[in-house]
Amino acid sequence: MVKNLRITVKEIKGHCDIMQVGDYFEVHGSQLSIPKSKYFCYWAIQSILPMIPAKQRILKEDGDWMPTTWEIECPDPAGQVILKIEEIN
Repeated sequence: MVKNLRITVKEIKGHCDIMQVGDYFEVHGSQLSIPKSKYFCYWAIQSILPMIPAKQRILKEDGDWMPTTWEIECPDPAGQVILKIEEIN
């Protein structure tokens, strides 16, 4: 079973002219969807893509760091955009 995820802009500590706090995209299986008339920076998406398959899997090992990591920062040093990963139905 693969978990569905929502990735949301939690905080912007710097300047981002593409996204706003609360913007999000969802991943259902291998499908990525962005709400109509909304935007999500592809640099931010690129930064979080490697985490998505890891967060979708069922964790069975003790000591895995993945259950404690739910935020990631966009690589743009001027933006300092914090992205939050959540499980959804």
